[in-house]
Amino acid sequence: MAQFSGGIRSYTRVVNDLTGRVAVITGAASGMGNASAVLLADRGARVVLVDVNPSVDPFAVELGARAHVGSVADSTFCDGVIRATEDEFGAVDILVNAAGTIVRADGADTSDEQWRRIFSVNVDGLFYMCRAAVKGMAKRGRGSIINFGSIWGDVGGPGHTAYAATKGAVHQITKSLALEHARDGVRVNAVLPGEIRTPMLSSERESPPTEEDLQALADRAVPMGRLGDPKEVAEVVAFLAGDASSYMTGSLVTVDAGYTAR
Repeated sequence: MAQFSGGIRSYTRVVNDLTGRVAVITGAASGMGNASAVLLADRGARVVLVDVNPSVDPFAVELGARAHVGSVADSTFCDGVIRATEDEFGAVDILVNAAGTIVRADGADTSDEQWRRIFSVNVDGLFYMCRAAVKGMAKRGRGSIINFGSIWGDVGGPGHTAYAATKGAVHQITKSLALEHARDGVRVNAVLPGEIRTPMLSSERESPPTEEDLQALADRAVPMGRLGDPKEVAEVVAFLAGDASSYMTGSLVTVDAGYTAR
């Protein structure tokens, strides 16, 4: 619970402090998961990094963190990550589900393999991590889960049918788990990024976009006229992880520079 004594400066310091809390972050090797890991560690959390990319190992060494290399699409791997973290640190206080992939294709052109692959990571993997972590959180009477949804989970994304479908599922998982555990001291929220400058923004394309291409995207689609920085999304993740958001659960927090306001 946030502490309000000592004036606004004291309050700000308290609610932003994650010292002593243990955070598991998936998709931590790059993009918004990476930025979230850095910020949560900077706020004092002990972080455990999860990614299918082995580059998460040297990043963990640099951050002074633990790392697990593997796919969240494997429920046994997810259970093992949470169990190992609880065994070493005693608890998982924060879970950030940032792992994700994308398919850039119309629905009619999406193959069975693409459909199964994106759901296995974006939906199955997120659910497996939530399921593994929420049991211990509920038993201890505290915890914060932050899922990565997307603006496309609410407004749809032509040319990204499978991706939009997975993010819609993430939003409903978030709301349902929040209701199931509202009396357990476990909060479940989601952050919904818009156009953010991450490796995913350039992935699965015939050719990497140039800086001119990216600026054209921002000019065309983003009311602020610029792409977001992963650090800007990480700040929202940190807010949802800490006591400043203690009265929030089941919330879908949009971070899109006004994209969906139109």
